[in-house]
Amino acid sequence: MVNRMAINGIIHEVATKKRLLALTFDDGPDVTYTAQLLQVLAEYGAKATFYMIGSSIEAYSDVAREVHSQGHEIGNHTYNHPHLTKIAPAERKEQLERTDALIKELTGSSPATFRPPYIDFNDDVSEDAADLNYSMIGAVNMEAMDWAAPGVDHIVSKTMEQVRDGGILIFHDGYGDRSQTVEAVRLLLIDLKKRGYQFVTVSELLASVEDKTNLQ
Repeated sequence: MVNRMAINGIIHEVATKKRLLALTFDDGPDVTYTAQLLQVLAEYGAKATFYMIGSSIEAYSDVAREVHSQGHEIGNHTYNHPHLTKIAPAERKEQLERTDALIKELTGSSPATFRPPYIDFNDDVSEDAADLNYSMIGAVNMEAMDWAAPGVDHIVSKTMEQVRDGGILIFHDGYGDRSQTVEAVRLLLIDLKKRGYQFVTVSELLASVEDKTNLQ
């Protein structure tokens, strides 16, 4: 297996012999689609990581609180989803720290992981993430492009092409109609549970790694 645990400081998957996958959802919380995804996850006994936008946490704090209360992880996805490589250093730092504070207030602790919007990062972004002790998280199924609503079949098939032990999967629960995502995730859970996969948070997945030197 090609080890793609950390590429340029961003983690797309981990090397594990366990049949584990990490579902992740970006751009929420959303009053409609986050709630629907929580129902699907509960039905199939799956845990996930929600990369939340700070301004959306403020708008839908009850939904964010429900995500946490159901045992899911909340990660930092900036305050209002900018291209971090295109803004000033002080603004970039504020984007991370402001959302960090909101998540800490909500959950009682700072988030452990961070996903840059658009997976847009450089050395400066990586350093800012490291300053906050974040693991920076990517995904293996970018071609699923659920954010563009390409159809349930496309989301499912392109995700299945990239499924392997230790993979991190990206989907979206905010900023638009995410009904295709909800249905695709339901179908994926049905299939992958039959194949023996367990669904854990990103932090749990990172903790399962045998050789943690590869996470550097």
